[in-house]
Amino acid sequence: MKTTVFLAALGAVGITGVTAASAQQIGFEWEGSVEIGVDSTVSSDDASAELTDTYVSISAAFEAALTNRITAFGGLTLESVTDAVDSRELDDLGLYVSELGLRFDLGGATVSAGKISPVFGVAWDAAPGFYGTSLAEDYELSEMIGLRADTELASTGGVLSFALFYADDTFLSDSIGTKRGRNSVAAGGAGNTGKLNNFAIQYSQEIGSGTGWVGLRKLSAGTGDASDENGIIAGMAQDLGNGFETLIEVAHFSGAGGNDENATYATLGGAYGMGVWTFSSTGTIVDREAGTDSMIALGADRVLTENSEINFGLARFDVDGVKSTSVGLAAVVSF
Repeated sequence: MKTTVFLAALGAVGITGVTAASAQQIGFEWEGSVEIGVDSTVSSDDASAELTDTYVSISAAFEAALTNRITAFGGLTLESVTDAVDSRELDDLGLYVSELGLRFDLGGATVSAGKISPVFGVAWDAAPGFYGTSLAEDYELSEMIGLRADTELASTGGVLSFALFYADDTFLSDSIGTKRGRNSVAAGGAGNTGKLNNFAIQYSQEIGSGTGWVGLRKLSAGTGDASDENGIIAGMAQDLGNGFETLIEVAHFSGAGGNDENATYATLGGAYGMGVWTFSSTGTIVDREAGTDSMIALGADRVLTENSEINFGLARFDVDGVKSTSVGLAAVVSF
């Protein structure tokens, strides 16, 4: 699902206003994707982790214009909602709402309210290859209740995004089918406070043939947490020409995950496009006080049609002192 189009992924930060305008013109628009794949841990220091997960993931998103300046938005996802503890085939599937709310066009800015995805970082979504996002996904912000504002600064042309939020603890946090369970403040976790006392801010700027970004966030301590989490991030994606692209991102957290420890993530990815093929390599290092985790991954993606592709990945992980090797293969269709 992740090809070399790093810069297109970055554009999602600034597309909010554009998609809202399109929805206003045509009334309703939607998009989605289906991914069917196999993710297999073929060797591991922990024998119980050697398993194969044959999975399907289906997602759909919509926008509908209610007035000239108000747009309804939403998203649904069907996927396995529990971690695999043994080999499984298309099991533990649950349907849940990933986003739902209203977006207001204020002229020079858009404000989204409801269940939102605050902007913080890019590597968790755009690092290349089947396994490229694996460790960076730790700091993804999604399924939050709150407000998000996006505006393009006339003075620089950059996009500034700001959000106030807390982890979804409504009935929308559960799923239909396999139940993942409704979240509650009592469950704890950084940002799971039931109050708008968490924030994320990020600025993104096109720089020649690339895009750079910097951001800050604070997740307040939840029930039982030792401290607030404070994070800072910076990165850049660059089109090097002749089919080569690269992405680098570094994020540092104090009180990571609400624990009394620091963590630094560094991700470097590169890809080379050659006709219908894209070859990639991504590495991530996570430096924690308790030790260092790492991942190095290789990927090969082949475009089949305008809206379909095949992804292959091979990765070597060293997480919590356990070394493992994984291989994956997926077919992705977008519509």
